[in-house]
Amino acid sequence: MLISFSSIAQQSLLKMAEHHYDNLSFIKAIEAYERALEKDLSGDEATMARIQLADSYCKVKDTQNAERVFRDLLGAGTELSGENNNVYLKYAQVLASNGKYSESQSMYEQYNEKVKNDPRGSAFSQLYEDISVLSRNANCYTIDYLSINTTAADFSPSYYQNGLVFVSNRSNMAGVKRVFRWSETPFLDLFFLEDIGELGSSSAGLGGSTPADNSGKGRKKKIGFVGSDEYTAPTANDSKTIGSYGGANINLGYGYGDTPVTESEKFSGSINSKYHEGPTAFFKDGQRVIFTRNNFVKGKSGESSDGINKLKLYLATAEKDGWGNISELPFNSDEYSTGHPALNDDESLLFFASDMPGGFGGTDIYASRLENGNWSQPINLGPAINTKGNEMFPFVDENGNLYFSSEGLPGAGGLDIFFAQLSGTEVHGTPINLGMPINSSKDDFGMVTNGLRQKGYFSSNRKRGGDDDDIYSFERQCELQEGCDLILAVYDAETKMPLDNVTITYGDASGELNEATTNSDGSLILKNLAENNEYTFRATRDGYTANTVSFITENCGNEATRIEIPLSAPVEVVQGNDLDATLPDNGDTGTSGIGLERPEDGLSESGFSNNGTCTISGRVLAQGTTNPIDGVLVSLLNACDGTTQTAYTDVSGYFEFIAVEDCDYTISGTKANLASDNVTITKLNCDNGGERRDLYMFGTGDVVRIENIYFDYGKCNIRPDAQVGLDKLVQVLREYPGMKIELSSHTDSRSPADFNQRLSDGRAKESAEYLFKRGISRNRVEYRGYGESQITNGCVDGVPCSEKQHQANRRTEFKILQMN
Repeated sequence: MLISFSSIAQQSLLKMAEHHYDNLSFIKAIEAYERALEKDLSGDEATMARIQLADSYCKVKDTQNAERVFRDLLGAGTELSGENNNVYLKYAQVLASNGKYSESQSMYEQYNEKVKNDPRGSAFSQLYEDISVLSRNANCYTIDYLSINTTAADFSPSYYQNGLVFVSNRSNMAGVKRVFRWSETPFLDLFFLEDIGELGSSSAGLGGSTPADNSGKGRKKKIGFVGSDEYTAPTANDSKTIGSYGGANINLGYGYGDTPVTESEKFSGSINSKYHEGPTAFFKDGQRVIFTRNNFVKGKSGESSDGINKLKLYLATAEKDGWGNISELPFNSDEYSTGHPALNDDESLLFFASDMPGGFGGTDIYASRLENGNWSQPINLGPAINTKGNEMFPFVDENGNLYFSSEGLPGAGGLDIFFAQLSGTEVHGTPINLGMPINSSKDDFGMVTNGLRQKGYFSSNRKRGGDDDDIYSFERQCELQEGCDLILAVYDAETKMPLDNVTITYGDASGELNEATTNSDGSLILKNLAENNEYTFRATRDGYTANTVSFITENCGNEATRIEIPLSAPVEVVQGNDLDATLPDNGDTGTSGIGLERPEDGLSESGFSNNGTCTISGRVLAQGTTNPIDGVLVSLLNACDGTTQTAYTDVSGYFEFIAVEDCDYTISGTKANLASDNVTITKLNCDNGGERRDLYMFGTGDVVRIENIYFDYGKCNIRPDAQVGLDKLVQVLREYPGMKIELSSHTDSRSPADFNQRLSDGRAKESAEYLFKRGISRNRVEYRGYGESQITNGCVDGVPCSEKQHQANRRTEFKILQMN
């Protein structure tokens, strides 16, 4: 009977824990799971209980306890697979957030082995080879804790009039206390610091001194120090770790207190409701504000189909007695969240975060354009910004550049703040991690700053983790270091073991060569290489065939880029024909080392042989971007004799082959879950040293335009000149039998919108029928017309445009829905 009662108690606790977990009551779930696990659960029940307990700790940002549970789970030799592979990712993230980068790197590598199509595994483990690269500009910044902070969450400041509006869950009301069941904390409201000047200068607001009372109101008394090295004045035995770079206030000895010295008042009650209010974006005239709130307006709340009260964006206008005329933005939905608004300088673009369908994973950054008083359909900023993780808290400075936080791009742990150059909604280059001390191992987000990033504010929970978000000011006091850091890793191609004492000869287009040697772990770190240069690296070691790789230093940011160079033992080449005799022996990599060979290599100073051969080289890039793809098996088919050469791309996406003059060639690429747009070269001409061609690859979610698909005005029938482009699509679908696509047709803005919609529907259907008649299965192709709803160049109704500009909108595209 006792055993029976014990079993019933275990099951009761477990069901209670699962109930709280499913209802997003994570604090209550944690308590119930911990009690259930004390009852000696075993087998699958114990495994699932630990997975959900660890996830609950992650949800409330208790990374120390999350690490403990993950360690118990995986330390016992538990092997997870399938949908539980995500545990390895979460554990890696938790370890990084706790500053344990070496362990995190190992866990990211395990995750990468299990989930090969998620770039986070390799990207983070590569960064954690040398996390110090994020400290490159650390000494340029001073960081100070603001006097408005409390022990509650205080975050996401935005400029309003002469002050700051920020978000807090501090409880300053009497009576019934309503709490957010997720973390058992009060709901978020907006608060207002009327004058930034009240934050004071050197000593203001750090709890170690009392600012002058200029308002006639009483001020808080002096507060004691928190006592952590990170938040007190430095001592002689301190070492610089993440977050320990205090600003002027810290260096003057003012400790960080837990009670606000500078008072803030609750923002307008007509905006604050009984649910969450979040980040805001104010128009410059101060008469309008866009703000985040739970799905609640005019006293009524709404829920999604699965019972969740989502976030929405609302617009309010200033009235005599506060804020009124509150209305939803048109792209809100009960089924997904929108929030974290940010306006660009001319207030024509609204940037925000959303988990709406069609994104890259988690929450993505979107933009909507204000046109004639109406907000356009949101535009996803694309894979240069958005990842499989969460991107949120955008801010746009007066130069149009974007700041945002991401947990999917490689960083120091938790959310890190990144910078990206924008032209409108077009992203230039890759995002740059702002590095330490702006970023820490914890969550860093909600930045506002000027166009030169000289000073500003941001939020972080680096003090105690969890929900203890605080607002910090920062000031940059020196020029930022520029250039690229590279880690060259040389290893035996067969055994995969690192090779020491490998001589690396490297240089750029200037022709000046440098030499260095790999250390005991087979690596060589090169710092501050000039940006926007193409470098070649030739690796030589006795007993191995030399190998050369190329890399273009573009938008390197604070991350060190890892370049792997495999070396192979030489093999005896059997000369089968004259063609073989013309090819120099470069190992199995297909590279020739442009500009680095000595005269005895049999090549000219330019790196090309003088006997009718030259190079075909290029980079493999993601469709529609300049983002390189490594590990692609590139094949070069020689039409003269039917032979094929192959090579894998390096981290810069680079490939290179020796080819014979006057032959036709086809370049193709192969990598799991990707397709390539093949490149053809007719009659290779070696007069200029060969050909350089880039190869583009695309995968699930990519949209590819089919060139030269034209229709007669107002008609849907396929013209003969349009068949060429569709025939190419037929070839692609035959080459990749696991590919499923959405075929879409678009019109320009001329003619009524309903006519254009019907026209594009008909054209999409006709294009799809063309594929079906050529043997493509109907279950592989969806088709849809979008009419004039997705104009790409601003040529909407009322805007004068040329025929060429209108033609650009009359396009046929396909979006990859699935790649097997």
